Amino acid sequence: MVWAGVVINGRTCLHVVANGTMTGQRYIDEVLLPPVRLFRGAVGDKFVFMDDNATCHRTLAVQDCLDSEGIQRLVRPACSPDPNPIENVWDALGRQVAGRNNPPPNKNTLIRALTEEWDKLPQQLLDNVVQSMVRRVECCITLHGGHIPY
Repeated sequence: MVWAGVVINGRTCLHVVANGTMTGQRYIDEVLLPPVRLFRGAVGDKFVFMDDNATCHRTLAVQDCLDSEGIQRLVRPACSPDPNPIENVWDALGRQVAGRNNPPPNKNTLIRALTEEWDKLPQQLLDNVVQSMVRRVECCITLHGGHIPY
């Protein structure tokens, strides 16, 4: 599993969860708070956070954390037919890794390739993903984990 956040004119580092299970508390500590606090501070009160309905995102601990940080979450139905726009980013990242001359032969090489290709993705692609969201908000970070189609 990989996790990352995108905003207009920016992105977080790619966070690869190579070992263990992503729990609500682990999600808060490793994935959620570092970038969300940074972006929330830069944007201010108009900041809106978007995630998907992954089990670790919907724990009481995560909701309490967002509430205590004063972070508004973009509400999405549990079984929304509207996919998270960042799925397009995961597809592009997977294609970049798969298109390398030497495909990664093991997990460590795959993690390195994912990280390198994440940094190379054009910012315009990420900006287009954010701008394509059905509900327009002044600033929204979408932080999402996904399986790279590789």
